[in-house]
Amino acid sequence: MKDLLTTDKRIPRSTFWKFYAVVYGLLLIVGVLSEFESIPESVTTALSFLLFPVLAMGIIVQIKRWHDRDKSGWWVLINAIPILGGIWSFIECGCMKGTNGPNQFGPDPLQD
Repeated sequence: MKDLLTTDKRIPRSTFWKFYAVVYGLLLIVGVLSEFESIPESVTTALSFLLFPVLAMGIIVQIKRWHDRDKSGWWVLINAIPILGGIWSFIECGCMKGTNGPNQFGPDPLQD
């Protein structure tokens, strides 16, 4: 958990995918719960506010993946480019292997 609060170090693709599996699972639950009329609106609003820290952690996870690719964390801003930025980020962070061995952002997370 503490690794989700700092942008230093690197993470492998498997950690990236595990994090996003949990995030999308939570989004699905919040979405389904918001459709039930028996659940007070205050509960769904509170759940929605929990998405802000999750978003921040998601940005940190992606920065760590950019680091594993030996690129600056500022590459996370590529997501601001409509459609193409998200596709490029998905390919780089989710599909491409990280740098073998240590790089400027730390040791290879697969060799720990």
